[in-house]
Amino acid sequence: MSKAFLIKKYFLAFIFFLISYQPLLRAQQSVSGFVFIDKNNNGIKDANESGIAGVSVSDQANVVKTNADGSYQINNLKGYGLVMISIPSGYKSNSFWKRIADNKNASIDFAITKTNDVQEFSFIHASDTHVTPDSSARMEKFRNIIQQSKADLVLITGDLVKDALRVPEKKAASLFELYVQEIKKINVPVWSAPGNHDNFGIERQSSLVSKENPLYGKEMFHHYLGPNYYSFNFGGVHFIALDDVDFEDTWYFGHIDSTQFNWLKQDLANVPPAIPIITFAHIPFFSGGLSMTEFSPYGFDRSIEVENGRQQFRHIVSNAHEVLALFKDHNYPLNLTGHYHFRQAFWYESYGQKTRFEQTAAVVGEGGEGDIIMPSGVTLYTVKNGVISEGKFIRIDK
Repeated sequence: MSKAFLIKKYFLAFIFFLISYQPLLRAQQSVSGFVFIDKNNNGIKDANESGIAGVSVSDQANVVKTNADGSYQINNLKGYGLVMISIPSGYKSNSFWKRIADNKNASIDFAITKTNDVQEFSFIHASDTHVTPDSSARMEKFRNIIQQSKADLVLITGDLVKDALRVPEKKAASLFELYVQEIKKINVPVWSAPGNHDNFGIERQSSLVSKENPLYGKEMFHHYLGPNYYSFNFGGVHFIALDDVDFEDTWYFGHIDSTQFNWLKQDLANVPPAIPIITFAHIPFFSGGLSMTEFSPYGFDRSIEVENGRQQFRHIVSNAHEVLALFKDHNYPLNLTGHYHFRQAFWYESYGQKTRFEQTAAVVGEGGEGDIIMPSGVTLYTVKNGVISEGKFIRIDK
């Protein structure tokens, strides 16, 4: 047996070990750093800059809180290669997330700066921008509404790009790049949650994309926009972006997966019961839109999906009740989504708290079913001392 053959044999065995035990090796990794007040805005923790205690830091699986000196450490990383903070009320940051691979063997610090801790503010809920090179005029109208309304922030609930589901990588990437360019033109913070059309390549019969593509599924969203679920605080309100689009093989469906469910449970554990919570995601928990559409049991536009041997509605969140149970001891007045391309509001009378389940229309254009046409638009909300208004619908096409 030649020496070259033995070297090759042991080299291949070593590679097989790395592949086989990659989860174990990942489990032994950790990240640490500081969340600090950046007095001189240089993004670096200088000696005279103090840390902030009690800030939630997460790898999208584990959630820890910063110590008295602003330090944190996450052991046994289980997320998606990202680390993020939940920005506290009265602060802002140029980046609430960082890629772990870009900061190997270094402290991953988060610089935040102090702002006015407002008790009254407004925000816009928009959805289904479906950005393409031909949508620039609609995005300009959208930006004009933001400017005229003097909103303090914008939430966009998915289907950010025209379609990443069914197209090759080059096309999908170009659409994400365009979306990033478009939201950079908006002069207030924009918080994006993913929709079904933002999952790259999963309808492989059309996209011809391999599951081994490093950007497959949710990884393209991670690459361009960071965490697909996260939280932040503004004006005394805790905002939570959820990714309620799950997928299996070549189809998507409304569902919160187990990793995100456990993250949400930990995130909520750090929120005082009286603090108002607003969630925003793409697929509705409950929706009147479902009753307006035709029942389609087959094909890629079907209405139902089989999960764990049970038939579930595909275009609402199948485990909504389990998710809502996590909020039972919290102040949860508003749940925002999109997907159906028209404005609608829903709530139910129960012995629990009243949560409003509201959807807004599509930025990309009109929606409708049959002879009912729903205008394109966004919804403007005001918040004063934690009380959220009913919302004012603003049509994009006057």
